[in-house]
Amino acid sequence: MGGNLFWNKMMGLSGILGGFILFIGDMLLYYGPINTNFYLNMASASDFRIIASGVSALFATWFYLIGMGHIFNAFKPTRKALRTLVLICFGCILVSYGIVHGAFIAIATSAKLSTQFNLDIEAAILLARETNQTMRMFVYPIFVLLSFIFISQVWNKNTLYPRWIILFYPLIPFLFQDIICKHIPESLTIIVCGGYLNIILIIFFTASSIALWNKKS
Repeated sequence: MGGNLFWNKMMGLSGILGGFILFIGDMLLYYGPINTNFYLNMASASDFRIIASGVSALFATWFYLIGMGHIFNAFKPTRKALRTLVLICFGCILVSYGIVHGAFIAIATSAKLSTQFNLDIEAAILLARETNQTMRMFVYPIFVLLSFIFISQVWNKNTLYPRWIILFYPLIPFLFQDIICKHIPESLTIIVCGGYLNIILIIFFTASSIALWNKKS
């Protein structure tokens, strides 16, 4: 049992690490010390930053997927079909994190070329941005299904999670994203809003690790 508890902790920490890696990948693309325009910052990013950001998505996705084992263990008391569905939904979402981030490399490259060849930046990134948005549309229904199962099962005490974990489940901060991004200081816009989706997973995996730290599956 001690070994299982150890590996469960490691899987939770893996999810946190995946979040931090992809957050750094976000900052490699978006962050600029002066400008708060995401696309202009991507246009001025060095080749190294763009490549490193793309590579970060690969490693972050691996760590995120390892972190899924932590969630799977928390749902062991539930019915097998629900547990499997949670695993599939979480897997689809976490893989999409890496793929969607990788699609931002096309946006960054298009923005960079637009400044080099004096092209209109909005026109240059349009196709890549539309592709990115289209991919996200396939993820939202999966997120809705996962949220219903996760919240209902936790609330009914069918998992190892305490009910308070619902406050840190990604749906809650996701719903407040626009409000938060509109009311934070401008100096924090790139950091908070640019890395928001990974920040909410860092928060979730941290809360999950705390909740399950000494619980045997």
